[in-house]
Amino acid sequence: MSEVRDERVLAEVHDEFGVIRVLEVGDYRFLEFGEAIEQSCTFTRDPNWLEYDYTRAMLIGALCHEAPETALFLGLGAGSLTQACLHFLPSLDDVEAIELRPDVPRLAMQYMGLKDDPRLYIRTGDALELLGSAESSDLIFVDLYTDTGPAAGHLAWRFLENCQKRLNPGGWLIINQWGTDDGRPLGAALLRGLYHRHYWEIPVKEGNVILLVPADIDQPMQMDQLTARAAALAPQLGYSLQSLLDVMRPAS
Repeated sequence: MSEVRDERVLAEVHDEFGVIRVLEVGDYRFLEFGEAIEQSCTFTRDPNWLEYDYTRAMLIGALCHEAPETALFLGLGAGSLTQACLHFLPSLDDVEAIELRPDVPRLAMQYMGLKDDPRLYIRTGDALELLGSAESSDLIFVDLYTDTGPAAGHLAWRFLENCQKRLNPGGWLIINQWGTDDGRPLGAALLRGLYHRHYWEIPVKEGNVILLVPADIDQPMQMDQLTARAAALAPQLGYSLQSLLDVMRPAS
């Protein structure tokens, strides 16, 4: 029989949106919203480790850019992806994160391994309202989830359009989109129309579909260069991204 790990509650916070908990199970810590809705996971022995395929697929989106200098995270959560990008992408020197719930950044730094990095600036508030005051970026990540699923921004035409418009030339928009039962991203028809079918999808085992959207319709996916960057980074990551690259597909 496998060993059963005890679960410890390290923190519990109640705010206007509900409950936030930090749980520890062995070498892992979990950030949860509401009734045990898992949002993020940290491997405490190495906070730069990305445990979930959806975060690894979003990191692939960052590697689409040869040398990103700026990044905007809409939705911070435990900061696992933000922490990994700051660690593994040395060209990054200006990173902004917008998080709805004020206690989330504090918990992420206190319990989940997010470092207080001088390159990272965190604002609290609604990303749909604050996007317009954010600087344009080489990379923009959209990961806006509550305890009931994706926030309204994941299906908001104007917001998603403005995310793409805030990209610098050559930039990439990376969206953690909810997956439907047929394996397509939530709002597939809206996305195809909005981005003119010029984006790529990575379905992941958690059930989500990661979208990689270029800044411009003439901007190609340079697959050979992306694959080479992923392979070069694998020894530092401690895992390969190739299985995710193998299932990458043009917009369906």
